[in-house]
Amino acid sequence: MRHTLCIGRKEFNAYFTSPIAYIVIAIFLLVTGWFFFSTFFLLNQANLRNFFGLLPVIFAFVVPAVTMRLFAEEFHIGSYETLLTLPVRFNDVIFGKFAAAVAFVAAMLVPTLAYPITVAALGALDWGPVIGGYLGAVFLGAAFAAVGLFASALTRNQIVAFIIGLAICFGLTLVDQMAFFLPPAVSLVFSYLAADVHFQNIAKGIIDTRDVVYFLSVCFIGLYATHLALRARD
Repeated sequence: MRHTLCIGRKEFNAYFTSPIAYIVIAIFLLVTGWFFFSTFFLLNQANLRNFFGLLPVIFAFVVPAVTMRLFAEEFHIGSYETLLTLPVRFNDVIFGKFAAAVAFVAAMLVPTLAYPITVAALGALDWGPVIGGYLGAVFLGAAFAAVGLFASALTRNQIVAFIIGLAICFGLTLVDQMAFFLPPAVSLVFSYLAADVHFQNIAKGIIDTRDVVYFLSVCFIGLYATHLALRARD
């Protein structure tokens, strides 16, 4: 655990020692703020439904950009071999980098708390769905971070890692859209695989164990696949 925390702290600090973190956060806030407030006054409703409705698609782009460097950069500059000479295990490295990515996603969400505060000042805001939405956002960010970590472990090229992570996250977000063209039994499976469906359930303020299990399962599969990819390089 100590090694995991040390690696996580190092990776999290590394985000803010380069312009990448500030650029990603600025773009995220600009996009979400624009789409949210451009329709907020038109709808005249005191809720954050539009913000949380956009979040899965935005995360599908942003989170892979956050995770693309975690292993790809290590492979490219050759520091991964040095890392292996230290008294750390594969799992320490994987969980440390994963924790740093999730912490960064959480930090990225903190400035958006200005949205519900603004809405609450203008109308009667129901805080239940808001709390559920932010909890779901952390789950969604963790799931996509695990996928992005796996993509980064596959290549030494950060752009390739970003494209692989983007493709998987975008597929998980929109897979339920194909359910309309499939038989009912198959469409149920596709609907369950859709990250957007599970996120929207939590964003309504309904904490269902099936949704929590889904996100934890995606995290486990992504981290285990990362472990296998690193083992293949050993």
